[in-house]
Amino acid sequence: MTLADRCVLVTGGAGFIGSHLVERLLAEGSDVTVVDDCSNGDADRVPDGAAFVEADLTEPDALEGVLEDVDLVFHLAASKHVDTDRPHGQFDDNTRMTRNLLEAMADAGVTDLAYTSSSTVYGEAPRPTPEDYAPLEPISAYGASKLADEGLLSARTHSHDLTVWTFRFANVVGPRLRGAVIPDFIEKLEEDPGTLTILGDGRQEKSYLHVEDCLDAMLHAIEHADDATNTFNLGTRTTTSVDRIAAIVADEMDLDPDFEYTGGDRGWTGDVPKMRLSIEKLSALGWEPTLSSDEAVRRATREILSELR
Repeated sequence: MTLADRCVLVTGGAGFIGSHLVERLLAEGSDVTVVDDCSNGDADRVPDGAAFVEADLTEPDALEGVLEDVDLVFHLAASKHVDTDRPHGQFDDNTRMTRNLLEAMADAGVTDLAYTSSSTVYGEAPRPTPEDYAPLEPISAYGASKLADEGLLSARTHSHDLTVWTFRFANVVGPRLRGAVIPDFIEKLEEDPGTLTILGDGRQEKSYLHVEDCLDAMLHAIEHADDATNTFNLGTRTTTSVDRIAAIVADEMDLDPDFEYTGGDRGWTGDVPKMRLSIEKLSALGWEPTLSSDEAVRRATREILSELR
């Protein structure tokens, strides 16, 4: 599928990845509508040229009249906090949003869906983790909700005329990112340049993918894969530790703080301390990330610092 001249709906299009995706789709020549309740996003992020509908997808009628003439849906809307204090509510919200979207798509005759899943569906798995690794045993309600959504989508592809591209993300970074380790370290160091408190022991090590590489990967897969169900990991072949992120952020801020640790092998309940996804499946279709994990972290740090200053 090519996206020029297509009518595209982006749920969660006022969020971090969603707003960048909307910009890219508009540049590709798509006609874009954004649906977002702005609980995680900001309406000001929605670019000029895109239509915006403020709606809560947990409500059954949220998409009434919105899907008319839509060719493809990108479903990014979700409650995203892995360490939420309302895990059952988060699971219910995320699966309800996907269920309501699928029902609205069926009513409107829309048959193409790109879904943003997460590396958290794997739980604590051997690395690098391929798409066919099993059993999938998430350790957070967020990961469980993403896995449940994948199950809903799989069932729909086998019972209805539906094509799905599912993307299991590594940690995506870049401008507009908030509520994650890089902006958290920046904010802490601006408040206290001499000391940086790090959750866990600093040895947590994961793959970080720049948002521009993430978008390239998604659009490449949609263009080159056309099975009923298409599942791809998105990440890099390299990883970055939390200590290394702290060092990169401090370096970019020209600081030399002391590091203090809260202790333990993970930052919070549900945190997967080690993660690296196999990207060989998407690589076989001709996609490669342009930045390593360290390079993505450094570029994102510079971009976020530029925004905050």
